[in-house]
Amino acid sequence: MNFKNWKNVASLLSAAALALALAGCGNATTNEGTGTSQQPAQEQSQGQAQTDLKTQYPLTVTDATGESFTFEKAPAKIVSVSPAETESLFALGLDNQIVGVSDYDDYPEAATTKAKMGGISKPNEESIIAAEADIVFTGISMSEDAVKKLRELGITIFKTDPKSIDDVMNNIETFGKITDHQEKAQEIITQMKQDVTDVTEAVKAVKPEEKKKVYIEFSPGWTVGKGEFMDELITVAGGTNIASDKEGWYEINEENVIASNPDVILYANDVIDENSKTLDQIIKARSGWDQITAVKNDAVIGLDANLLSRPGPRVTQGLKEVAKAIYPDLFQ
Repeated sequence: MNFKNWKNVASLLSAAALALALAGCGNATTNEGTGTSQQPAQEQSQGQAQTDLKTQYPLTVTDATGESFTFEKAPAKIVSVSPAETESLFALGLDNQIVGVSDYDDYPEAATTKAKMGGISKPNEESIIAAEADIVFTGISMSEDAVKKLRELGITIFKTDPKSIDDVMNNIETFGKITDHQEKAQEIITQMKQDVTDVTEAVKAVKPEEKKKVYIEFSPGWTVGKGEFMDELITVAGGTNIASDKEGWYEINEENVIASNPDVILYANDVIDENSKTLDQIIKARSGWDQITAVKNDAVIGLDANLLSRPGPRVTQGLKEVAKAIYPDLFQ
């Protein structure tokens, strides 16, 4: 991903942070799931019990905006305008049902062959309507106001807004129920839970006083505080996020980072600015940052941007990469 794309992502996160609603991630969870979101995203009336991992229709679900949807059968045509949701839907084996994705959807490879539906914060309304999808999925990059406007055009759009790894797993469980792909959903969730267990077991011996201080920068000048899944990745990996004194996604104060003196700096490894500088070069060139422990010890570590930023089925792979970067000796 180049700097142009990351500037786009950063602007989306900026608007979302200011609105206290980071548009695009998806926080639809199920009553019977393991998520921690405050409002359940799955509601079933009598007669809608799940039997042998087969969905019993009609099925009623509620998304992160509180909107309810009733499905008489599994949707035959699906559009996703969120990279994280697109990854989840493909992981469930819905390639044949997916008729459109956003311009930024690049994983898996099959997603690049689908019809493009525009941006992730403001998709192409005409293209979506023409696709005649039974359901459109979106996530953290789209505000609730944007979702509302699309609904006023008659578009059936299901929004998620995950704040944790559990929320991501619950969203996948919900997608599995909607599409009658519950068995595959459970396979994915089982693997994700195993990834979390692998990490927590590896770092459980780290004493509180030995926890490393971590700073993460996913776009030039942007980091994440508490209450978001990226902060949780650091915490579950046994680190302490130096930016957790604030909530959500926000622009950094360089002096505060210096004062916090992180032991490890993580960054998105494919960000390149207009001058062909990588994000680690930008970070190391800042005044006074050469005195930060992470910089002095060459613990400025690049990670796959998509694993860091997409709350989809690969988020626990991102967790493992974060943990390895913070405590390499524990992951030989």
